[in-house]
Amino acid sequence: MANEKSKILIFGATGYLGKYMVKASISMGHPTYVYVRPIKPNTASSKLEQHREFETMGVTIVEGELDDHEKLVWTLEQVDVVISTLAVPQHLEQLKIIKAMKDAGTIKRFVPSEFGNEVDRVSGLPPFEALLANKRKIRRATEAAGIPFTYVSANSFAAYFVDYLLHPHDKLEEITVYGSGEAKAVLNYEEDVAAYTVKAATDPQVANRVIIYRPPGNIVSQLDLISSWEKKTGRSHKRVHVPQEEIVKLTEALPYPDNIPVAILHNIFIKGDQTSFELTENDLEASKLYPDYKYTSVNGLLDICLVNPPKPKLAAFS
Repeated sequence: MANEKSKILIFGATGYLGKYMVKASISMGHPTYVYVRPIKPNTASSKLEQHREFETMGVTIVEGELDDHEKLVWTLEQVDVVISTLAVPQHLEQLKIIKAMKDAGTIKRFVPSEFGNEVDRVSGLPPFEALLANKRKIRRATEAAGIPFTYVSANSFAAYFVDYLLHPHDKLEEITVYGSGEAKAVLNYEEDVAAYTVKAATDPQVANRVIIYRPPGNIVSQLDLISSWEKKTGRSHKRVHVPQEEIVKLTEALPYPDNIPVAILHNIFIKGDQTSFELTENDLEASKLYPDYKYTSVNGLLDICLVNPPKPKLAAFS
């Protein structure tokens, strides 16, 4: 698969990460397909514009619903590799994709929608643990169906969290720090997450393996991030710490799904789960596996933010 161009089908292609994934697949020369909801009279103009952009890029667009089993099977029979970037509310909908892949019998690799923590090696507060449990269900269902897989632990999206933590569009006097601010997280630029994923999905070395995205230049604490930003901008900020106890109480008091992002903040920036385990020689780490790929470090992303900071959309949890 590494030496030939695989036909790649992407689910969730019009979503936040999906758009990066489509561009990465096309840029690496793979015939690229997307399975998207049918266009309707009330379809948002942004989705229509996205369809036109895909067509311009040479993407094959298949319109269908995840409930349409026959359409799914027919589509899957046209491709080799499936990458799902479906959003959190749709994670269990991937069970329908798994059933269709099993019936199609043609898929050489499936990458389910994870792109966060290594779900079999971490745990979280109840709202986040429920999300992790759903991802584990998809892993186990994939294995039970006998479908070749690659599980991607991409840790955190850098543009998303730099925007959330630093608000580079605004000249703030205060910056919120969750907990002590010393826990180390891994912030990977979304373009790099997509590029590493397409590489891994078509690489025999990563068949039936977990690949972890933990490049050395992207391991950073909140305090590291703030200090680097202050040096680059020449401005200083007051750090306003939110104690761990307050975050935990919020996860208990807030209704679903508002409690999920708070529990995620706790896991990443207070508990430090993304760096809570050492990588061994048996682990696959993306920057070591693909040393020729030049990823954007957190420092490099901050340089981008000085000129034209990305403005990610909010994550959807319901």
